[in-house]
Amino acid sequence: MKTDDAAAVLAQKIRNGEPRSVARGISLIENGGASSRDLMKALFPYTGRSVIIGVTGAPGAGKSTLVDQLIGRFCDNGDRIGVIAVDPSSPFTGGAILGDRIRMMRHSGRPEVYIRSMATRGHLGGLAKATGEAIGILEAAGKNIILIETVGVGQDEVEVVKLADIILVTLLPGAGDDIQAFKAGIMEIADIFVLNKADSPEADRADRHLRAMLDLGLKDRPVPEVVRTVATTGEGMDELFQKTMSFFSSCNDQERLERKKMHIRGLLRDIISERLLETVRREIDSADFESYIRRIFEREIDPYTVADTIIARLKEAS
Repeated sequence: MKTDDAAAVLAQKIRNGEPRSVARGISLIENGGASSRDLMKALFPYTGRSVIIGVTGAPGAGKSTLVDQLIGRFCDNGDRIGVIAVDPSSPFTGGAILGDRIRMMRHSGRPEVYIRSMATRGHLGGLAKATGEAIGILEAAGKNIILIETVGVGQDEVEVVKLADIILVTLLPGAGDDIQAFKAGIMEIADIFVLNKADSPEADRADRHLRAMLDLGLKDRPVPEVVRTVATTGEGMDELFQKTMSFFSSCNDQERLERKKMHIRGLLRDIISERLLETVRREIDSADFESYIRRIFEREIDPYTVADTIIARLKEAS
């Protein structure tokens, strides 16, 4: 069977919602290559119809428990849920401890729920490289709500804004310097702030600081909602669920359109970047590349000139 024929068969099985085919499809796009592109081409007409919710925040803020609680509420609402839990991978082995999926195991047997852990594999921004394509697979499989839990290792883990319709930023009271936690970057992408572990003695202080920072720092956009939760007990989760549902329904058609266009813009840029890097690896052999590295290291040439040279070589080859 030809690659494109095999992709068409797999795409149909994914559209039928077969969990094993969904898993196979996501594994395929994680590995990359022509077969993964054929699959995504076949599925693309059936994407773009889901509400995508990004959940980010610092480690230990309770993101996985929040997602676990939200899964249950979306199930009760009659939704079909896909979850992508992105875990950091080791810089040495490339492996990852996929702990997020373990914390959501109570929902894994439900037919309307599909949970997938993905390792970052060194990709920056709190997401795995294939996260956007994995979202497309889940959309094509009929999931109308997709939750993305990011790595969340710092203030710059904001790549999720390129993919999600709603961003929940999870904060932890008393975790160091509150002002640092509310700096620009992760602060500016939030649609809803979740002050989790709100039974902490530091919760009131953190709540006041957060609201004060929002009043001072967001002049050109509506001030995000702040919801206090204790995800381990479910306290505040009904309010968070309702505010999450009402946020997207309150957006007008133009706002929804702009968010979806932003997703496509980010996806296209990522695809172009990946294809260009593949071309460089194919056209510039390792000996030449290492020669460039040596010359840059010895300051015989600067990296900008090398980049221009490589691009010129690619143009000549085409």
